[in-house]
This record gives sequence, structure tokens and C-alpha cells, in this order.
Amino acid sequence: MLRFLVLLLLLLNATYFTWSHNLLRAYGFAPTAQTEPQRVAQQIRPELVRILTPDDARRADSNRPGAARPTECLLAGLFDDAQSAQVNQAAQALLPAGTWLLEPVAEPARWIIYLGKYPDANTLEKKRSELAALKLPFEALANPSLEFGLSLGGFATEAQARQELATLTQRGLRTATVVQERAERRGTLLRIPVADDAIRPQLEALKPALGAQALRACS
Repeated sequence: MLRFLVLLLLLLNATYFTWSHNLLRAYGFAPTAQTEPQRVAQQIRPELVRILTPDDARRADSNRPGAARPTECLLAGLFDDAQSAQVNQAAQALLPAGTWLLEPVAEPARWIIYLGKYPDANTLEKKRSELAALKLPFEALANPSLEFGLSLGGFATEAQARQELATLTQRGLRTATVVQERAERRGTLLRIPVADDAIRPQLEALKPALGAQALRACS
């Protein structure tokens, strides 16, 4: 009896081996293939599958109904004394205590290496092309009264700006001057250290009191 069981097990193992290795396919006996392209044929609407980047995944998660947006630090300003009093009154009325502060700051003067004024936008664009040919970086102006013109960089002091201008002159720049783009300003900034979903509706209601100073991310 024992010998019969041993022979039966050997026969079953041999049958399974030949079946699993497709040796009986010619006789119509073989396992279902699990390799390509059979798996591809079994896919349901594969064109809808999209691989998400980490940024896509975070964005999708934040857009889920009921998902909380990440907290952020926001600020607005600079406000002069009259504007600061208005913002202070509105913030006290709209925002919970401890969620905001008005902090005094001094915005330093800024000197720039200036090209301009040009008579029109076409002349300005031509100058942009000349600077690109000289491989000189430039930036837009923060002071509208200096338009049409370009800045080749900002500096904390006039001396620093003039030193850089001397270097640029050696590279072929001939028409630039040093001007003060803005004077030192003192005022207050409104800071929201932790803006979350609990106070975002109140921040929307606060915007009229901020005037032209929109809330922006803390730097």
C-alpha cells in the first residue's frame, strides 16, 4: 500500500511538472499564460491610467473634497501710519487673537544701474536685445516713474552700484547711470504666521482693508 502511494505521488508530481511547463500544450492541456501580451489584452481601458509625479499626487490630495489645505505664512505691506491703523482695526474685528501681528520694519534704500529713459517700448525692446548680445542680465523696474527703462541690478548703497557700473563699463556698457530706485521706507507689515483653513475665510474679508497691498507668501 505504501509503495502504491509513493508511485501515485511521483506520477502526480510528474504530471504537474509537464503541465506547468507547457509540455502538454499540444494535447490541449496548459496553464493560462500570465505574460505579455495576454495581460495587456486583459486590461480594462488602459488609456485612463496615468502615472502621477509627487507634485501631482500632493495636488490631487489637496483637491479632494474635504481635504485640508496646507498651512502657510502670509504677509502684506509696507503700510504707512494711516494704513496701519486701518489694517489694525480690521484685523482686530475679523481675525482671532494671536493669529496675526503688525510688525515695524525699515525697507532699505535701493540703488540700481539704470538704462533709460527710452521714448517707447520698441526702443526698450531693442536695448534688451543689445544686452542679451553682451550677455548682461537685466531686470524690470520696481519704480514706474523710471519707465521705459531697465535695471542691471540693485544695491544697498550708491557706492556699491558705482563700483559695479565701473566693471560693466569695461565690458562695453556706455550709457548706464546709477540712480536711486527707492528711498528708505519705514512702516509696518501685517504677518499671518499660520494661515490655515480656519481663518482663510476671514482673510478674504480682510482684503479690502489691505488696499493695493495683497497678501503674499513670507520670504
